[in-house]
Amino acid sequence: MTKTYMPKAGDIKDTWWVVDADGQILGRLATRVATILRGKHRPEYSPHFDFGDHVVIINASKVRLTGEKSSMKRYERFTGFPGGRRVIPITKMRPERVVEHAVKGMLPHTKLGRELFRKLKVYAGPDHPHIAQQPAPLPLEPVEGSQ
Repeated sequence: MTKTYMPKAGDIKDTWWVVDADGQILGRLATRVATILRGKHRPEYSPHFDFGDHVVIINASKVRLTGEKSSMKRYERFTGFPGGRRVIPITKMRPERVVEHAVKGMLPHTKLGRELFRKLKVYAGPDHPHIAQQPAPLPLEPVEGSQ
């Protein structure tokens, strides 16, 4: 009988990736980043274990929205109190928060998902403080119909 190989926590080497969001469509960018955070790009992937890499997203303020989303999209939350519904249009939200919200929705809504989300760093401009980790640029597929 063969045994399934399960790497130990010390065997996993985390890689740091940097993603330039300039001109990228929000949903397609979030899907690719969530896949990397989850670790599905690795051959030793297992759904119950954290195999994901760290991802740094720069230029979040230049991410694209398609269709009427830039004027129609709203984020709703409820405070838990009577009359506590809060509606924020996408134009009023910080660009970092918009990208974080999109990626977080594509991760598992469990303890593992919260652990994976901590590996995401999002910045509105081109600068980030993670130079010491030597992040490699993540190659994103060009989107058809992009400008």
